[in-house]
Amino acid sequence: MAKKILHLLSALLLISMKCASAAVILQYHHVSEKLPAVTSLSAEQFRAHLSYLRDSQFKVVPLDELLKSLRKGDTLPAKTVAITFDDGYDNNIEQAAPILQEFNYPYTIFVNPKLIDEQQNYVMTWPQLKQLASKGALIANHSAKHDYLHKRLPDESLPQWRTRVSQDITWSEQRIKDEVGHHAKLLAYPYGEFNNELRALVKSLGFTGIGQHSGAVGIDSDFTRIPRFPASGVYSELDTLKVKLNSVPFSIAELSYDDSVTDMQRPSLRIDFKKINFNPEQFTCYVSGQGKGNIEWLNDKQVRVEAVKNLPKGRSRYNCTAPVKGQPGQFFWFSQPWVIL
Repeated sequence: MAKKILHLLSALLLISMKCASAAVILQYHHVSEKLPAVTSLSAEQFRAHLSYLRDSQFKVVPLDELLKSLRKGDTLPAKTVAITFDDGYDNNIEQAAPILQEFNYPYTIFVNPKLIDEQQNYVMTWPQLKQLASKGALIANHSAKHDYLHKRLPDESLPQWRTRVSQDITWSEQRIKDEVGHHAKLLAYPYGEFNNELRALVKSLGFTGIGQHSGAVGIDSDFTRIPRFPASGVYSELDTLKVKLNSVPFSIAELSYDDSVTDMQRPSLRIDFKKINFNPEQFTCYVSGQGKGNIEWLNDKQVRVEAVKNLPKGRSRYNCTAPVKGQPGQFFWFSQPWVIL
């Protein structure tokens, strides 16, 4: 009897080690040594990333399947990853696609259909995207022309803004469906920027909203603001990427803040946790350009985070991490993006 119990416990432990309810999404732009370093990495660096995923037994899956599983609350293989590219640059087919094909890894390319229709010379054509789709790439929505979707035009009312942006998103999705046949209803926010109104609109249209703020994704994630880890430019170093690839999401019940696009120079963020699987004393939030932010625990599952100094105009983040109990080298990771007006 004791042996049977031991075998059962061993089996359950093995299952728990092989299954997870979380994943990591990587974000790339250029695979090139000739373009802006801030959004690029070399073919050699990109190959090193994929080699690490293979050698470390990560499971690379299509983004739409990953998100569908998490929405349903299904478990995923441990160490699950999705690979994404923004903007549909021509170097994706010239440099990235052949390497991805070598590894037989699926990936997603977020494109701007109006820029393709205008035949801008830096983006792929519809025939090229169709070619990649035939080999396993998912082509998804990045808005028509990469505009700041959350911004209203001069003298534009809120209802007029909703109509215009709804048309932008749905028209772009239809163009992708017409040309490639894909209709994943995934929207990568241009520049990674979104506010509460845009998130609500995206949800009402039945889309998943995807940002550029860092962090792991899980069953408790808000599907109007899915995080991704940028893996280009200064974020392309493999040693730091390894830590991110092994991160997991906090179990969050609710996020409370005024808006992520705001004129507040020290916006306040409150996080209500479902579970605390970490030592609260090790919970740390870093503010862009400032180091550690101010942290106040309001009760045993609720914390408030603020910047120490005023944030500059433009994009900033609060990046919050904590070591996972009982898992050396693994971290919980959450990022709150801001756009200061």
